[in-house]
Amino acid sequence: MTQTPTAHTPAQGHARAQFTVPAQHPMVTVLGSGDSLLRVIEKAFPAADIHVRGNEINAVGDAGEVALVQRLFDEMMLVLRTGQPMTEDAVERSIAMLRASENGESDGQETPAEVLTQNILSSRGRTIRPKTLNQKRYVDAIDTHTIVFGIGPAGTGKTYLAMAKAVQALQAKQVNRIILTRPAVEAGERLGFLPGTLYEKIDPYLRPLYDALHDMLDPDSIPKLMASGTIEVAPLAYMRGRTLNDAFIILDEAQNTSAEQMKMFLTRLGFESKIVITGDVTQVDLPSGTKSGLRQVQDILEGLDDVHFSRLTSSDVVRHRLVGRIVDAYEKYDSENGTENGTHKGGRNKRK
Repeated sequence: MTQTPTAHTPAQGHARAQFTVPAQHPMVTVLGSGDSLLRVIEKAFPAADIHVRGNEINAVGDAGEVALVQRLFDEMMLVLRTGQPMTEDAVERSIAMLRASENGESDGQETPAEVLTQNILSSRGRTIRPKTLNQKRYVDAIDTHTIVFGIGPAGTGKTYLAMAKAVQALQAKQVNRIILTRPAVEAGERLGFLPGTLYEKIDPYLRPLYDALHDMLDPDSIPKLMASGTIEVAPLAYMRGRTLNDAFIILDEAQNTSAEQMKMFLTRLGFESKIVITGDVTQVDLPSGTKSGLRQVQDILEGLDDVHFSRLTSSDVVRHRLVGRIVDAYEKYDSENGTENGTHKGGRNKRK
């Protein structure tokens, strides 16, 4: 896609750009079905008028907005050349990345095309990849650090991306096994009080990890991998006393670990292993008076060599777009009312 000069002189402070979409790319891939992508762009750039004729796209208006529109279409073409389709969500995220770079809110090292085309894992006809700049940096940190903390609200892909990296590492024979663990905090780790077999006792707490595995591996292979010990899914309490070598280890829901549990888990690290710890410090379910190990560990390990903290925000939520707005609404309410998750800190449901 190129910008070409036109014979018309725009009004002062305005600019005009013309883009030609190469013939090998049908316009529907650029504009979307029923012009759905074009509508997203027009809504995002109200100070620019965008017109389409044939395979040419013209933009005129505020110089800064027109420049961003040009960059956006350039990035979209780079994505489309890889064979990956553009979606409304991808366009919105590309616009957000470009605006953040323009406003100095991002160092601008990665472009939207670099973020959206980084493949982690392809399985069962679908490809898992980061969708935001923070997600890409989180994934990159897992590649370059031994211990990575993924901290952020629900729906930001913390656990899902970590699971994809674990499966990728296993398939590339970088590790011999995957170990997935969560604190069974609702039962106070006293699983014996629950009815049923051991599997039935722990299953409710570990089910989200199984669900992610089923997205990334052939479901028929998972029981075999678990029976051989190549994949292990177990409550955090079962990690005590072990040294975990040649493993990719994920601790999920880490906000519900106590300070003692967090230290215990971190010291399980063995040779040729990698640890990813995920959690949301605004969703602590520990009993009143128990300090979250995930909150404390940030003060203890921040800045330590080969340990990285990736912090994701509501802008990285990749579930329904309403989830990000819900997260922001709760943060605003808590800020204005001195609460946590809408609950008064001194109340019966006090969160630590």
